[in-house]
Amino acid sequence: MPDVVAARLALQEERAAELAERVVRLLSPFRGDERALDSGCGSGALAFALAPYVGSVVGVDASPELVAAGNERAPANAELVVADATALPFPYGSFDLAGSLRVLHHVRRPELVVAELARVTRPGGRILLADQLGPVDPLAAAEIDRFERARDPSHRRLLSDQDVRSLLEANNLVVSANEIVHESRDVEHYLDLVGLEGPERERVRRMAPATAYEVEVGWYVARKGSSA
Repeated sequence: MPDVVAARLALQEERAAELAERVVRLLSPFRGDERALDSGCGSGALAFALAPYVGSVVGVDASPELVAAGNERAPANAELVVADATALPFPYGSFDLAGSLRVLHHVRRPELVVAELARVTRPGGRILLADQLGPVDPLAAAEIDRFERARDPSHRRLLSDQDVRSLLEANNLVVSANEIVHESRDVEHYLDLVGLEGPERERVRRMAPATAYEVEVGWYVARKGSSA
């Protein structure tokens, strides 16, 4: 199993209970028969958190390795498939609920991820977005982005709270619930998760803002308007 897959699975296990609690709190009540989508699912964290509360859930991710690893332990009503979050292989209005966790900062054009979530969600359906937010100060944001790119080359840019809200508004998605969660990240643990060792680990460690630093993670629930 590639190191990145093992790291993602370890992180998923570490956060599973907390993730499920927050997702249920933000999205309840469920009907129980909803069709749900986890876009950019990785190894299925959001999909598996939703599975006990919906009729069916599909997860999509560009990594065949992560999809295969997730499918090995997927519940009966969940399936992960290989697909691009910026060009989803589903017709308009296919889902009652669509979500994407910690994906926007990995893609060159995050607006396409949100537009695709809006397209495949039925009018009146709900969308859940969550991602680490960039600091308001552009210099601080650039420092965090440099560190994150060194730690994980797939990182592109953190969006601000206003950036995320603007993407939702542009797609006729009205925010109905929002939480900003403060997380303290231990740099050594954070480097362990991506398997950095030796001189490369030391190089990236020197770029970290501190041995432990605070980040903000924005959670947004939005409803799709009837005219979208």
